[in-house]
Amino acid sequence: MEKKVKIAILGYGHIGKKHAEMVAQNQDYELVALIDPKFSMEVLINKNPVFHFQQLEDFLKSNISADIVAVCTPNGLHFNQAKILINAGINVIVEKPIALKSDEAIELEQLALEKELHIFPVMQNRFSPPAIWLKSLMESKVLGNIFIVQISCFWNRNDQYYTKESWRGTKDLDGGTLFTQFSHYLDIMYWLFGEITNIKSKFADFNHADLTEFEDSGIITFDFDSGGMGSFTFSTSVWNENLESSLTIIAENGSIKVGGQYMNHVEKCIIKDYISPQLPETNLANDYGSFKGSAQNHQYLYQNIIDFLRDGKKVHTTTDNSAHVLRIIENIYAQKN
Repeated sequence: MEKKVKIAILGYGHIGKKHAEMVAQNQDYELVALIDPKFSMEVLINKNPVFHFQQLEDFLKSNISADIVAVCTPNGLHFNQAKILINAGINVIVEKPIALKSDEAIELEQLALEKELHIFPVMQNRFSPPAIWLKSLMESKVLGNIFIVQISCFWNRNDQYYTKESWRGTKDLDGGTLFTQFSHYLDIMYWLFGEITNIKSKFADFNHADLTEFEDSGIITFDFDSGGMGSFTFSTSVWNENLESSLTIIAENGSIKVGGQYMNHVEKCIIKDYISPQLPETNLANDYGSFKGSAQNHQYLYQNIIDFLRDGKKVHTTTDNSAHVLRIIENIYAQKN
């Protein structure tokens, strides 16, 4: 029997608990520690006690070894914490975004290379059936030349999500809606169509001016280096619940629309001499009670990591890709109208 991969989780909020759940479901992993300032008593996971620490430094000084630490803390802490862990000789899984600056992502990538370690960024939407199908279409070039790509992300984030005491809504720890909510969909766009140029951006803050230090809505237009033009429209000012995350492609040989709340449903596929396959159902959204996130695909990331570590299979999310997405976000803000 293969030796289990030992993993610790840094940050035990909504997303940290999701990671703990994924570890518990995968027999190839062993959860060895949880690290979060809130811990002041014994932590039980699946009725089993787990070592707990209030600070990362306390964990690193302990005699507990881990092959990987999953960094699930506020966005603005990812870079420094991942850097500390890599310097300590530990591989890292880092929730999106892996940093708030592209230069920091590149620095982490170079450091991991020097230390012969691995960074596994979390961009789990790449594992959804519609995303995998779209990637195969782009690689086969069945659509021909791409003319127009339109991405729309319309979500709800209410006053309960952005509270005065929370890290959410701050520039230093949250970063902004393009980092926290919609980097997933910028990642899908980059993964499918590549780099963008000739960017024009317009932002507004409709519902969150008293709660956040950044905009809640924006319209971005651009050209793709590979050909065609696109737009990315986003908002967290939607009333009551998430509305949609959709992608529409108008191309030489046909048109596609993938819609639903999380790009989880193929609404239209009209392609010359092509029969659309029956795709597996996309997993339900991550439900955090007062709000919902993207689809539940973290389990595929965890399995991909095992397949990479044991069998050398391709990693589907890379630090280089994450740096490119961060650079796209930086360029979008640099062209703010």
